Amino acid sequence: MEIKQKNIESAFYSDGYQLGIQVCAANLAPEAMNSAISEMYNSIDIFIETLSEFAQKQNQPVHCAKGCEWCCHQPVFALGFELEYLTRHIETNFDTEIKKRIKLQAENKLKAFGFLRETELLNAKFPCPLLENGACMAYSARPMACRIYLSSDVKSCLRFFREPEDKTSIPALLNLPLRAGKMMNEGFKAALKTSSYETKEYRIEEKLV
Repeated sequence: MEIKQKNIESAFYSDGYQLGIQVCAANLAPEAMNSAISEMYNSIDIFIETLSEFAQKQNQPVHCAKGCEWCCHQPVFALGFELEYLTRHIETNFDTEIKKRIKLQAENKLKAFGFLRETELLNAKFPCPLLENGACMAYSARPMACRIYLSSDVKSCLRFFREPEDKTSIPALLNLPLRAGKMMNEGFKAALKTSSYETKEYRIEEKLV
């Protein structure tokens, strides 16, 4: 029986909401928040791994791999609770020298993007503060947007990177993981709101300075 995308989106929204309710039941304790976000990321990672294996069998492989960094030069947006999770990971796992370097790179990206209008921002290119040698330094704690950004054609990503002014140049992204991850985040956010926990979206560098 065919599973409709709407049903998948609803399932991920529900999963995110239930995890958020668990955090609310724990009075928004940091430990509960960390555990829930980790579980949420793990769920979407398993889904993407399964989807990638299926695509491979259909001769439509996902082209994303370590060292392919073209998407790591554009603006990355994440919700506040995700960036708190990310900054805690950095604070806990990196030494002082690396943390200083990340902060400096975040400041540089903030300066590069700070004056751009929203329409210009979407096509702007500047390396992520966490990008090093073609890979993410905080890969296990990366935001949802990074996890669900999957391409079926690396050449389309390269064109988008090299020709940002070309409005017809669009990465060949898989829609299903994009929607599933977004809905899981939205469910989690909606649950937190029942305990008056409000969160908004930021560019990643805004919370790394």
